[in-house]
Amino acid sequence: MRLMGLDVGDKTIGVAVSDLMGWTAQGVEVIRRGEIRNDLKRLAELVKQYEVEKIVVGLPKNMNGSIGPQGEKVQKFTERIKNELHLPVEFWDERLTTRAAEKVLISADVSRKKRKKVIDKMAAVFILQGYLDSL
Repeated sequence: MRLMGLDVGDKTIGVAVSDLMGWTAQGVEVIRRGEIRNDLKRLAELVKQYEVEKIVVGLPKNMNGSIGPQGEKVQKFTERIKNELHLPVEFWDERLTTRAAEKVLISADVSRKKRKKVIDKMAAVFILQGYLDSL
């Protein structure tokens, strides 16, 4: 079963998919957010292309575990995903995933300009890999 991991932000959506065995996550792309129907259309295309059967969405939480305004936005967007794509969707605590992704990219000596282009995709990989490891 192939899974998709999403790091949903206001401007971008980082996308990762698992291998067919569900062991590893690989970054796919960063979707530049526009109209919600276009965002959902692109996600639907990727779901079809990679034959995704389940989606894992990173849920941003405050450090105390509560859900703030950004988490509420992600929950609202996730409801649209469920309604449009008709796939099971699970949330995964994404606290510090972007920070971890940035540290990896910095240690790999990736320039700030290039990091900005791939950070959300890398965060989606961390979200999905965390979920896969928990299974």
